[in-house]
Amino acid sequence: MSRPSRPSRVALAALTVAAAACSRGEPDRGPGDAAAPAASPAAPSAGPAASGPADAAPPAVGSAGAPPAAGGPAGAPPATGGPAGAPPPAGDPMAIHHEAREDLVRLFSLKELTPRERKFRNPELFLEKNFGGGGPSRINQGNRALARHTRSKEQCLEGLRGVVLQTEEQRARCGGHENMVPVFKTVRGKARPAEFCIDIFEFPNKPCELPMVWAGPTQAASVCSLQGKRLCTEDEWSLACRGDPEGGEPRTYAYGDELDLAVCHTQTRHRDIDGKACDADTARSAYETCATDTEPAGAYPACRSRFGVFDQHGNVAEIMTRRDRDDGKLYSQLKGSAWFYVEVARAHDAPRPKGQETYPDHCSFSPRWHVEPMENAWHVNYHLGFRCCKTVH
Repeated sequence: MSRPSRPSRVALAALTVAAAACSRGEPDRGPGDAAAPAASPAAPSAGPAASGPADAAPPAVGSAGAPPAAGGPAGAPPATGGPAGAPPPAGDPMAIHHEAREDLVRLFSLKELTPRERKFRNPELFLEKNFGGGGPSRINQGNRALARHTRSKEQCLEGLRGVVLQTEEQRARCGGHENMVPVFKTVRGKARPAEFCIDIFEFPNKPCELPMVWAGPTQAASVCSLQGKRLCTEDEWSLACRGDPEGGEPRTYAYGDELDLAVCHTQTRHRDIDGKACDADTARSAYETCATDTEPAGAYPACRSRFGVFDQHGNVAEIMTRRDRDDGKLYSQLKGSAWFYVEVARAHDAPRPKGQETYPDHCSFSPRWHVEPMENAWHVNYHLGFRCCKTVH
């Protein structure tokens, strides 16, 4: 786990256990532990680049919070379960918490590299050194022995039944990548061409799979690159959260204008493990005492922006980038809340209470947590994940 950033670069370490869980101490891994990224020759391609028709967003979650009924174009999860009104199908919530490297890397596909790229990249070495369970030195889904997930993959898929995740037009506009949507601004009622696409789920960007944690910004950027993508910028992430493809007013939160801790996975408090509280002083102590109590991506169907992006509040915080206005360099930037946000929650328009660390988790909130130069950004945590974006040409 990386050392804390200098106070001049960090406003408050609020994504914490009782506002103090961002780990401190010596890093568990650094540049010497990360191999140059590359694609596996056996990995399927993300699909050929294609130009599509005008950008369009999938149907958004309605005001009542229920997912819309729709057909089943590409990207929609398979239908599961019984007739309408039947209880959700049973399933083991722990069944999708993987520890083996092979199971983790199977959740995402890599782009095909050119012969020139292959000369500089070693895919097998990258995957071997950067993915795997058993500790905080590899990207994984958290300590399985401590984690508690309450929703199974079957229950999650049932909740997404009929939700259009991605249209064929959106997939074409995003270069053939599945589960991505184009995001664009609307000025004076006229939509501008999309400049980027964003993953609709936290990495590995698969419906009803658990998000991955223990990834440092430098590694996350490499993983996105492996897929022909990149980390999202802070501004892109915020637009995908607050914007409206129909030209409506920006929202405070992805789901609306009033804080509601029940809409997203934001109300699960930290648990004591064997009578001991989460100790996030170092990466090792955090891995051994702090449970990663995530839920499958999309398990909260109403936690969705109008562009169709899920879980921008809760589940895991996310890594993104920010260009510094003073020196022009690219830095890591953490945003979003985790499943335990209820412990430090504050409405966007509420005053900060005295003697208690809280923060507003609205779409445009711009904290300065663990800001590091991207070429050497190694902060990792049990509640920190990422999602990828892609420039639209």
